[in-house]
Order: sequence, then C-alpha cells, then structure tokens
Amino acid sequence: MPFNRLPARDPRTVARDIPGVLDILFPRLTGGLIKALNATMFSFAGISSIPSAVIEKSRLQKAMVFELSMVRAESELLRGAVASWDECLKIASQRQQRHFDARIPEKLEAGDILVAEYASRNLVTMLKSVQAQQPSAILERAPLIPGLGWVASGNGDFAIGSTLVEVKHTDRNFGAGDFRQVLMYWLLRYARTIENGGAIWSDILLLNPRRNAALLINYDYLLRSASASSNRIELVELLRSAVGQDFDRR
Repeated sequence: MPFNRLPARDPRTVARDIPGVLDILFPRLTGGLIKALNATMFSFAGISSIPSAVIEKSRLQKAMVFELSMVRAESELLRGAVASWDECLKIASQRQQRHFDARIPEKLEAGDILVAEYASRNLVTMLKSVQAQQPSAILERAPLIPGLGWVASGNGDFAIGSTLVEVKHTDRNFGAGDFRQVLMYWLLRYARTIENGGAIWSDILLLNPRRNAALLINYDYLLRSASASSNRIELVELLRSAVGQDFDRR
C-alpha cells in the first residue's frame, strides 16, 4: 500500500508506535545519546516527586489519573479558576475515550483525587516557574502540530514563547519515544513554515511532574546530535519522502 494511502495517524502515534519513520531521519538517537541527554535533567524547587505509596492509592489507569491532573492544571493556568473534579472527570474522560483500552470511571475516589491533585500542583508550579523567566511569553495550550502526507494534524501539550513543552507522567527517565515525538513535532512545524512562514520552536522542555524532573534542550543541538544531516531542508525532504507530499491543511 502506498504511504499516501495509509490511514491518517497523529504525530504522537507515528513517533511512538511507528519508529521506523524517524529512525531514517535520526539514526543517532541511540542509548548513548539518550543517556547523555538525561544526565542534564534538573528539578524544581518547592515541590517533590509523588511517592509510590500515594500513586498506589488510586485504582484508576495511570493515563486517566494523570489526564485528570492535566485538566486541573490547565484550568488554573489558563482560566484562573480551578475546575471542579466533576468537570475535570468529564473533560478527561472525553480525551481518554480516544484510546481503545481506556477505562472510564463513573466517579472519583479520594485516592484518585489525591494523586491527581499532587500531579496538578507540581505541573502548575513547574510551568509558572518557567513562565516567570519569560514574562513576555504567552502560555499556549495544545499548540498545533501540522500534518503532512498520511501524518494527520495533532497537538502538543503547551508552548511558552519559542519553547515547546511536553509533559510525561512516567516513573522512568525520558526515553527514545519521547525524543522521537518532539523531533517529529519540530519537523512538521518547520515543514509548514517553509511554505507559509511563521515562527518555529527553538527549544524543547520535557516535564515530568510525577518525578519532579525536567529536561531543557535546544532543538538545533538535538537535531545535530540525532540526525545524519545538519541541513534542515534535507531532513524535511527525507520526511516528505517517507510520509508523502501533501499537508493536512488544518
């Protein structure tokens, strides 16, 4: 089946579940580079990682409980008013229904709220700390990731000025799938700017509220370190050849 006839897939799925596409573009994204990148992780003052004993108090799927925390944090950061847990559950359920294996709860238990609140407070503190260092930059939720060929349009988590912010709630260091994802996001954004102009991200900030861990990387450095070519146009052309030529116009 030709690539341009494949069912449309969002950028996150392509980057994490179909790694072969990006292995062509970023053959140096290996264990050694990933270990070196993770060695530069840092933590935020005033918060702590979520204890395993606290996380175990919730019987919800981890994806659901941390989706709740994202919704709660977004309401505080962008609306200035913290959403109720019933409202958070409604929005989080709508988002998680996109996943075939999601289990949607009818109500939240005390343990669920405890974990989600902990993660939410950590994320809010992290983002406010970052934004305080760029007072003129606007916090954007769900920045658009343009589509290309059979890769459909998608959305990131946040952006602050020229920094793309991706949030991971895992119990491990940042992995190859995380880096493939943000590299795919940058390439799709850059490919669109070649046609239409506009700003591109200069940095990526990975945040893990669960572990109070963060990693700030300059995109040019990551591209040079992970790819076989330092030429941005060549990378875009390689991506086009892998996924087709036409943009998703959303």
